[in-house]
Amino acid sequence: MKKTLTALTFTALAGAAQAADDFTLQLKWVTQAQFAGYYVALDKGFYDEEDLNVTINSGGPDIAPTQVLAGGGADVTVEWMPAALAAREKGLPMVNIAQPFKSSGMMLTCRKDQGIATTADFPGKTLGVWFFGNEFPFLSWMSQLGISTDGGDDGVTVLKQGFNVDPILQGQAACVSTMTYNEYWQVIDAGLTPEELVVFKYEDNGVATLEDGLYVLEDKLSDPAEVDKLVRFVRASMKGWKYAEANPDEAAEIVLDNDATGAQTEKHQKRMMGEIAKLTAGSNGSLDPADFERTVASLLAGGSDPVITAHPGESAWTHAITDAALN
Repeated sequence: MKKTLTALTFTALAGAAQAADDFTLQLKWVTQAQFAGYYVALDKGFYDEEDLNVTINSGGPDIAPTQVLAGGGADVTVEWMPAALAAREKGLPMVNIAQPFKSSGMMLTCRKDQGIATTADFPGKTLGVWFFGNEFPFLSWMSQLGISTDGGDDGVTVLKQGFNVDPILQGQAACVSTMTYNEYWQVIDAGLTPEELVVFKYEDNGVATLEDGLYVLEDKLSDPAEVDKLVRFVRASMKGWKYAEANPDEAAEIVLDNDATGAQTEKHQKRMMGEIAKLTAGSNGSLDPADFERTVASLLAGGSDPVITAHPGESAWTHAITDAALN
């Protein structure tokens, strides 16, 4: 009996020692192919292989990733760099530890029948803009164009756009904010044709800023145990992203399987995944310092009301995690 109990005790202790580490990821938006790499890593067991028990929390219009991170509700959050740097300047020490997205998917989609062909046609028009941190690239762009956002014939009237494209469909705005992988296709599905539209990609206009990076609070980087978990998480996540790039239709199906709301459709998610793969292509997960500097330059060029008032310095990002995870 004693030997049996000892054996059972040893087995229990061994199992406890091998228990996976709990880890929580906060997404920037709802479950969709924008975050396919993480769902693929979960579905394919890539996190399990790294001894991580990962929980993915979806976002939404009432969820601010920076606030979730600040409150300890997640180990890592997906966030756009403008919002992260703005929060950092206000005292929340967010640090970019990985950058799965190489390119920006943000653009303005405009109706040609509203008299818009080039950016010179913006003055006097109403433009739909997302807020809650998503407005920063737009405001910097308008500042660089020398266009006021206070309305009038020489400026633009900014319509605080909901997370839909109704303003361009209902004639409330000449242009709306869209992503290449999502809202643009909602405009198309609503009945407008590509020939009736003109799009202004932030990438093409030299004002693109980094999107969908992975951020942590700075103090995690001084804790070896936390760093170890972050390294394993990034390694598994990038494995998920590269799998998603190579298998977009399967990745979209995995996303659909994880959509608890049932709101997403197969057609939209497969189309979205195809566009997302274009944005993650060329990134191994490591932040390109040149992309960081480009983003900072765009944010500083905000005229009298810049997104950030000073260069955040290299402490706003680190290669420590990706170097250990990917090399």
